[in-house]
Amino acid sequence: MEQEKVNGSKELSADAASYRCSACYGDEDWALGHPIRGRAKSRSLSASPALASTREFRRTRSLHGPCPVTTFGPKACVLQNPQSIMHIQDPASQRLTWNKSPKSVLVIKKVRDASLLQPFRELCTYLMEQNNMIVYVEKKVLEDPALVSDDHFGPMKRRFCTFREDYDDISNQIDLIICLGGDGTLLYASSLFQGSVPPVMAFHLGSLGFLTPFNFENFQSQVTQVIQGNAAIVLRSRLKVRVVKELSGKKLAVPNGVSEHGVLAAALDAELGKQVMQYQVLNEVVIDRGPSSYLSNVDVYLDGHLITTVQGDGVIVSTPTGSTAYAAAAGASMIHPNVPAIMVTPICPHSLSFRPIVVPAGVELKIMLSPEARNTAWVSFDGRKRQEIRHGDSISITTSCYPLPSVCVRDPVSDWFESLAQCLHWNLRKKQARFPEDEGGDEAGDGDEEGGSGS
Repeated sequence: MEQEKVNGSKELSADAASYRCSACYGDEDWALGHPIRGRAKSRSLSASPALASTREFRRTRSLHGPCPVTTFGPKACVLQNPQSIMHIQDPASQRLTWNKSPKSVLVIKKVRDASLLQPFRELCTYLMEQNNMIVYVEKKVLEDPALVSDDHFGPMKRRFCTFREDYDDISNQIDLIICLGGDGTLLYASSLFQGSVPPVMAFHLGSLGFLTPFNFENFQSQVTQVIQGNAAIVLRSRLKVRVVKELSGKKLAVPNGVSEHGVLAAALDAELGKQVMQYQVLNEVVIDRGPSSYLSNVDVYLDGHLITTVQGDGVIVSTPTGSTAYAAAAGASMIHPNVPAIMVTPICPHSLSFRPIVVPAGVELKIMLSPEARNTAWVSFDGRKRQEIRHGDSISITTSCYPLPSVCVRDPVSDWFESLAQCLHWNLRKKQARFPEDEGGDEAGDGDEEGGSGS
């Protein structure tokens, strides 16, 4: 809160404080300098349509964006650093610590992949028998025919706690998340937690693995270090997205008490006749033209001011984590996850001067169909929940105060550059040969000095 003190703004201080207070939930295992009042109270914030449309979507006016919540699940938090300046912390100082030993772990396995069955068995056996932990898995994981027919694994299956996506809210029961697979498993883990996210340890058992830095060969020692709190973490910022749709006189039935990932899937405002949906997004929000052959035509507002109209195949609004995904393929720069920013990248714009831009994390973007648009648009969130956007609908996007804490192999900076080199082959080029010792370095004809291909 040092920045608010410097600016002397009471409004800013109160607004930022509302972020912190609304973010506090869980049991009293947390250690942020004030007691936690209990889980149920704050969980009701995300499930209340009235609060979701007002207080829940408030944001700080600081250009650095909301101060991220540094407590993850019931028992994990960032080791406090008294030398941090404002809320921008040295990436090397972000260390995981536990107020109490973790007891429950969610294991996310890439489905329909037979090569992961053996690592899954070994990991779960180690967690249950060696560490006496409660293991949660999705119900469909245990329905794999290979696991059903495994006689040795049969007795252990009865010890699992299972859940079903979109039906069961497990966000208050999980201390640690372990992912087995590719980057998609991390995105799926993010979608399950619409509030505070427990620490995520991701093993590279998929195809690309940019977000999954751990190798499974020596998983036992690595998992032990994380359980003991001896690990670095990177706080991957997420986007808080609010979609408001015009109902156009149609009645939409909402099942009583049914929620999606802990957040009411469709909150209805009876007076305005609108449907409101909220999402937490780790990579990107993509607005595109869908199946239409016409250009997409959408207006982009920043803090209420129209900044541009996108005419092309669409636009990508991404986090720094998402800058190495779809945005990179569309020509955007790659940004380290610790940089507080939001990226706006056009997809095949029909303009030679429309370049990707980076805006401060604290702004609010709003995207709507232009009045001149010939067709509707389509939106997806981390590649999921794809839906149509019509005239009168709006998509509001800002930085969430609930980051995803991803466990590092070494540290946030080293892991990121390692992923750039190993997964994307960043700046891979054959080395230029040095001059022979009997030649001068300033002689003409080298070719490389003028952009040639000489070696």
